[in-house]
Amino acid sequence: MTGPRQENSTEAGEQPPLRVMLLTHSYWPEHSPPQRRWQSLIRHLRPYGWSVTVVTPVAHYSHGPDYRAETRGRVTRFQIGPLGERILRVPFLTGLDDRFSKLLDQVFTALGSGLRGMLCSRADIVVVTAPSLPLLAAGWWIARLHRIPLVVEMRDAWPNLVTDSGVASGAVQDVINHAVEFVQNHADGVVTVTEGFAETLRKRGVKHVSTIRNGVLLSRTPMLPPPPLQRRRLEVLYLGNHGESQRLERLIDAAKIVGPGVRLTMVGQGSQKETLVRYALRQGVEVNFLEPVYRDEVFQHYRNADSLVISLRDDWSSFKATIPSKTYEVMAVGRHITAVVKGEAALVLDEAGAPDVVGGTAQEIARLWSGLIEDRGRLLVSDAGRKWVAQHADYADLATQYDSFLRGVHERVTSRRISRLMPMPSTRTTVEDELRSA
Repeated sequence: MTGPRQENSTEAGEQPPLRVMLLTHSYWPEHSPPQRRWQSLIRHLRPYGWSVTVVTPVAHYSHGPDYRAETRGRVTRFQIGPLGERILRVPFLTGLDDRFSKLLDQVFTALGSGLRGMLCSRADIVVVTAPSLPLLAAGWWIARLHRIPLVVEMRDAWPNLVTDSGVASGAVQDVINHAVEFVQNHADGVVTVTEGFAETLRKRGVKHVSTIRNGVLLSRTPMLPPPPLQRRRLEVLYLGNHGESQRLERLIDAAKIVGPGVRLTMVGQGSQKETLVRYALRQGVEVNFLEPVYRDEVFQHYRNADSLVISLRDDWSSFKATIPSKTYEVMAVGRHITAVVKGEAALVLDEAGAPDVVGGTAQEIARLWSGLIEDRGRLLVSDAGRKWVAQHADYADLATQYDSFLRGVHERVTSRRISRLMPMPSTRTTVEDELRSA
């Protein structure tokens, strides 16, 4: 399922600088999947001569540890980010977390990003990262206007996810699906984070698709010591997004079945968090709900836990080709994993030697936790997961793949345009040619 690591044929710094315009709906100082991915990539891409301009809204949604009034940015001036990237801000509409508000905000900020990108100094290539679907249209427009290549990064299985999630239906769903497929089909390159979705796009006829996973900064991710073999209860931790995609109420139901032998801690934020808090109260389950944490605090929570949960709902078919972004970090720290996943995520964990991929019912999760309480020796896992991450999901290597892919796209598109401008050799025979041959 996973091919050999792609190698860059030249050393960092030997190739000419690559000017990249990145369009994203969320970036530093916010704390979000695109922010974590792209700041990790840019950190390793600077030696390759990348000059990055990030077009993004004024920070307003997922507050990170660096979020302050002076770091949010202003529409009227550019920022220099923590990695030397140039950040251009556009206005936002709302920071509310429900579906409708998020869609309105994404449409509004995509319009602003399109206008800001049109006025930017020329770049070599445009990269737009979804799942902000309106932003795909902005990226396509900027690339067409500046006559530069467009690379679309699909971090989720859109448009397949539109159907599964019920974001839209009927004619609206058809319009969204056609629009997303149009941009994917007309992009000069498409990047996915799973091989399963890459294969789905290839079967649909999309060309120049490459899989560049999510990953971790392995040099900054510790291998934790094993949990104690003697403990009065099983400490289970879920740390991540509390949204519709995770179906976290199953964890609460499982904790109720097991009883006082397990303590469930849930750290993070998301559209379903308040609903989950109320659900736990109704079920009479004492769940330790905590606010988001960052950096070293994340690893301290991992250190205090016996088992770390990865959860993805199993009733949306598009999630068969989805791997939760926290998976690789959890694999790298060397803790036992309660993996409530299917499809490609389950295959990756099985390949890496993770022993406990369970079904999606509360009863199945509860049986696993009860077994761990009876035999805590099962919590002692090897370093096989970390070794797998080192080979397949270290951002130092993923950045090399991204550099090679983008340079390949740029060279291919540039060569194609040059060949179109060159005059075709004439095949007509002139009178002088005939006399000369005679």
